[in-house]
Amino acid sequence: MPSPLNGKVIVVTGASSGIGAAIAQRVTRDGATAILVARRSKALQEVVDRCKQGKAGRAIAVTADVTSRGEVRRVVAESVAKEDRIDVWINNVGQGITRVPSELTDADIDDMIRVNVKTALYGMQEVLPVFRRQRAGHIINISSQLGRAPTVLPRSAYSAAKHFLNALTEYFRMELAETMPGVTVSLVSPGVVRTDFGLNASHGGVDSRAIPGGQDPEEVAEVVAGVIVSLRPDVYTQPGAKASIDRYYAGLGADP
Repeated sequence: MPSPLNGKVIVVTGASSGIGAAIAQRVTRDGATAILVARRSKALQEVVDRCKQGKAGRAIAVTADVTSRGEVRRVVAESVAKEDRIDVWINNVGQGITRVPSELTDADIDDMIRVNVKTALYGMQEVLPVFRRQRAGHIINISSQLGRAPTVLPRSAYSAAKHFLNALTEYFRMELAETMPGVTVSLVSPGVVRTDFGLNASHGGVDSRAIPGGQDPEEVAEVVAGVIVSLRPDVYTQPGAKASIDRYYAGLGADP
């Protein structure tokens, strides 16, 4: 029996490595067409080649910098020109930062919002005309457990940006429930993932692979594939994550 992913056209931003690359490989394995978007064309092509080894689906590289609205608009146009539709748009671009809040600069804040919030905002807004014509579509924003609870001091601005993204995602969901009920908006919140994320953080950082309790990106990709099928609105990728977040807020002693 064909997978529910078979034949879907899925755009994945930040697809040249890490979670994005793992998502692309996972969905093409089940017969989807993945349109992979990232700035690094060589790395992107390497992911495309790995996807093609599965032989079930298709993978297409589109080199673009999604911190630019115009580039996102181009990705939408090229995707529709190639495949005639977009079924799922996954906003996966993100970057961390290693700096305590008292030392944050204007540039630090601007960078965190530009990479972690505006890229998703552009994706959501620019794909909407396509979903409106289709009367269907699915937006998935990759957030973080740090978007739920501010628990890692040097990640202060990243955590704040992900809180912003979470709120924006919820408000998009509320708006589209009234204006475009055929469009689903989902939020996926990983914890620590064994990728280059920590090493690529602004101002440097520890290797995420060295942090205890992490997940492989393939585990996150499996959750995302499940969300595409289930249309669940809000999902953590690690067992027990929600309970951990609840305990954090219970420990603050806030009034109910």
